[in-house]
Amino acid sequence: MLEDIYAETKENMDKSIDSLKRDYKTLRTGKVSTSILDGIKIDYYGTPTELNQVASVLAPDATTIVISPWEKQLVSDIEKAINEANIGVNPNNDGEAVKLFFPPMTVEQRKETAKHAKTMTDNAKVAIRNVRKHSNDRVKALHKDKEITDDENKKALDEIQKITDGYVAKADETLKVKEQEILTV
Repeated sequence: MLEDIYAETKENMDKSIDSLKRDYKTLRTGKVSTSILDGIKIDYYGTPTELNQVASVLAPDATTIVISPWEKQLVSDIEKAINEANIGVNPNNDGEAVKLFFPPMTVEQRKETAKHAKTMTDNAKVAIRNVRKHSNDRVKALHKDKEITDDENKKALDEIQKITDGYVAKADETLKVKEQEILTV
């Protein structure tokens, strides 16, 4: 039963790290990524639909994204959705496709983005600690109900803390890699 708690703890902490990595994809680094458009939806025949479901989204170079809709009448809808999403660039509509030209990032923008990445990491660490608290509560409940001994209780709490420390270190490591990517010109 303690092994189940450990496994569930690791699984939930893995989810926190995966969520952190997904959040990082929304940040702009030196090279533009099409994932900056994730979450932008357009009205497609009355249904809010992800941009990549109605158009091909490509990054032909480090500062440009080209969105080519499969149906040409969607060009203006895509342009409007990108304007509303406020991602920091104005879309250029040439009648066939929407092009986004990202200026090179300034040093201040890079530092601000790195700060934002740190905030995301701190939020992930809070989520990891919440998982730890939930697992500790479950162990303490088992101890209170006399299903485990005092020694097993202490060992279990120590093991959960070790798991937590490992995942906090993993979050810090992902932040270090992301900061390096953001701050490299």
